[in-house]
Amino acid sequence: MSFLDELNPQQREAVETTDGPVLILAGAGSGKTRVITFRIAYLIEQMGVMPEAILAMTFTNKAAAEMAERVEKLVGRLSVAKPVISTFHSFCVRVLRRDIEALRIPSAVPGQPPIGLAKNFVIYDESDQQQVVKSIMRRLGLDDKQLTPRNVLSRISWAKNHMLDPQEIYLQSADPKTEKIAHIFEEYRKELLKANAMDFDDLLLEAMRLLKSVAAVREYYNRRFQYLLVDEYQDTNRPQYELMRLLAGAGHNVCAVGDEDQSIYSWRGADIRNILEFEADFPEAKIVRLEENYRSTQNILGAASAVVGNNVRRKARICGRHGRAERRSATTRLRMARTRRCLRPTRSINMCGRRANAAKRRARPCSTGRIRSRDCSKRPCAAIS
Repeated sequence: MSFLDELNPQQREAVETTDGPVLILAGAGSGKTRVITFRIAYLIEQMGVMPEAILAMTFTNKAAAEMAERVEKLVGRLSVAKPVISTFHSFCVRVLRRDIEALRIPSAVPGQPPIGLAKNFVIYDESDQQQVVKSIMRRLGLDDKQLTPRNVLSRISWAKNHMLDPQEIYLQSADPKTEKIAHIFEEYRKELLKANAMDFDDLLLEAMRLLKSVAAVREYYNRRFQYLLVDEYQDTNRPQYELMRLLAGAGHNVCAVGDEDQSIYSWRGADIRNILEFEADFPEAKIVRLEENYRSTQNILGAASAVVGNNVRRKARICGRHGRAERRSATTRLRMARTRRCLRPTRSINMCGRRANAAKRRARPCSTGRIRSRDCSKRPCAAIS
């Protein structure tokens, strides 16, 4: 039996649509991870695509590891080579370690090394970043109690996620505090360059700049990765979006999976327009909606749909409960109801006349094999047929 037989019609359509751009709108519990992994397996097993020609990017190491494990179980026996499945940042590190020196420019001073980052760059974590900002603020004579390094770094990160440089922040400033942050931002960039270092936001920006500025590098990755898959597309920010566009190449074999109703990271730069305007970016795109939910009951789905239905910026779709899972859920509810009927919780009253915390009670099986409460020995437990 083919692994495709495990999919419902919408999931199968998403897996088998391989040419050109595809947007898969998949809510929570609709099997989107299964679709991504089965799509990779389909490309390798059925379409004859070399594993190393497939790039899948997501947001967390855990999600990437789970995806890679599932693909390995499906098609690991077919080839020693593996598809590239990683987070955005891990992929950018790989690109920059190989080609970042292509961005270096010759020094105007004879005998001096080129200006720019080298391949052996270091990546600063939050502690390193704060040390740099504190040093800059001391040098500029700024009070770190009124303007904390953490707050400064948050504003710098926001600017980078929106692809704004220090000069643009300064020109857009409407208060002295923002002007100070712009000055710190400029010095912060200089300090990182001097130390041959980058922060996590820089990994995205520099990889994007590399692919955009150096045609030879861009063409290399366009030839290497024929198929691109992006998970949690609704959470991509501007640099990640630009990176995806550059990697898509002329073939536009890009598959974006997401759910605009789950876009909750706008505070860190996620741009919901990336998923809402996918069809404008790729006019030939095909939209596949996964509307069958395998996780929640119909009551929960109905309530959730009523809430998110009020969102102005969303793509309309209907989400229904998967039939087999609904029957299992009914069986589970019956079992839970029987358990509740056999439980006899003690009701302790405190001095204020309020009920004590029932969650602290202990339950033990009685002679009937049913679950009973703490004082079950003082009164018989009702048998349940």
